[in-house]
Amino acid sequence: MTQITLHFAPNTCARVTMIALEEIGHPYETELVSFVRGDHLSEDYRVLNPKGKVPLLVVDGKPLTENVAILTWLAQRFPNSNLLPRCTDAFAYAQVLADLCFCASGLHPIVTRLRIPQYFCDTPDAAPRVFAMAEDAMRPNFELIDSRLSKNEWWYGDTWSIVDAYINWVWFRVAGTDFDTSPYTHFARHNEKLARRPSVQRTVEKHEHAADWLASQGLEVRFSGAGAFQIKHSTSGAASP
Repeated sequence: MTQITLHFAPNTCARVTMIALEEIGHPYETELVSFVRGDHLSEDYRVLNPKGKVPLLVVDGKPLTENVAILTWLAQRFPNSNLLPRCTDAFAYAQVLADLCFCASGLHPIVTRLRIPQYFCDTPDAAPRVFAMAEDAMRPNFELIDSRLSKNEWWYGDTWSIVDAYINWVWFRVAGTDFDTSPYTHFARHNEKLARRPSVQRTVEKHEHAADWLASQGLEVRFSGAGAFQIKHSTSGAASP
């Protein structure tokens, strides 16, 4: 049996990977990564993932990084899980990859600037400007997603896919800032529907449990107002949004 271990930090984009694993139903183990404690900078972790980020999937002892690659591999390794649409030709497959890349390289960097704007400027008073620019950059993307969901139940019509979990992670992280999500009613409906999915509920519970444990150890990461960011405990590196 394939042995799978997911290295994750609560509420990061590793949540998407965990939802995929929950959908698949194949046994897997988890390893909690504390950015505040500096786990991502440890020698052992850097051997597996020199990038020092999550998610990291270890499959039979071999590491795989980057959500686009991880989710694509999981969809191919476990085709009956229907994580992604079945593609009949290379072009259709490329279109699916484009959707995953849109989440990973188009939306995620803007999420980071909304969550931790002060990481993208060298003076504290510039953080609100970074947030405002990120907000302006995100709105056309939310409009695009909301428009598509106004015509479809899920990203690909009537069929759920892991892309739905990915755009929902974006909604979840952005809604935790001062970004006003109220104009995007179809995206909000999508969020409510996804929250009822058992794989999502199990994943959210695991991430909340992990976050609670980190807080109990003084390793809590806090956000407040316009993406303002605080770390409880001494830090050994950057936190993940």
